Amino acid sequence: MARPKFGTIISRCVPLPIENIDTDQIIPARFLKSTTREGFGQNLFRDWRYDADGNLRPDFALNDPRYGGCILVAGKNFGCGSSREHAAWAIADYGFRVVISTFFADIHRNNELNSFVLPVVVSEVFLAELFDSIDADPAVEVRVDLPSQTVTNLTTGRSEKFEINSYKKQCLMEGLDDIEYLMAHREDIEQYENGNKL
Repeated sequence: MARPKFGTIISRCVPLPIENIDTDQIIPARFLKSTTREGFGQNLFRDWRYDADGNLRPDFALNDPRYGGCILVAGKNFGCGSSREHAAWAIADYGFRVVISTFFADIHRNNELNSFVLPVVVSEVFLAELFDSIDADPAVEVRVDLPSQTVTNLTTGRSEKFEINSYKKQCLMEGLDDIEYLMAHREDIEQYENGNKL
């Protein structure tokens, strides 16, 4: 099933200026029973979003009505720890389409791409400025342009380029997972296997 094609996103942000957020904090192990990708968003950052009685913590960013949108802005070394895919599933199921940080754990970064979430690596200066902009005005918007591989703080006008694997970039822009991508290029693959020039 084809997904919405990823082009340019302009959105408000949810700030999470915490370094070394691991996958167990993103989705605690007790919520990993399901093998499908749906439903994990309700437990994203569960132990930070809720207290021991199941009540929302008003001081946590995801519960703060000032923040919103589909871009999560996080501290350095996002997604470290175990390699569980469920962490990326939870981020996607919650509704985030982009995560911005200065560094991602490699496996988690790939899991995000496979879940149609774009991990954007920026400099420490850009991230600090973005956190400052959000703190000054929670309504600040960020533009993420996948075709040009740029991210822009629309308050300051500062832009940076970001890197992405060309194959994963194409998959996101076409809205296709790995299998769907192969099926979309089935004729070319069959010609190649038959020894014909493409």
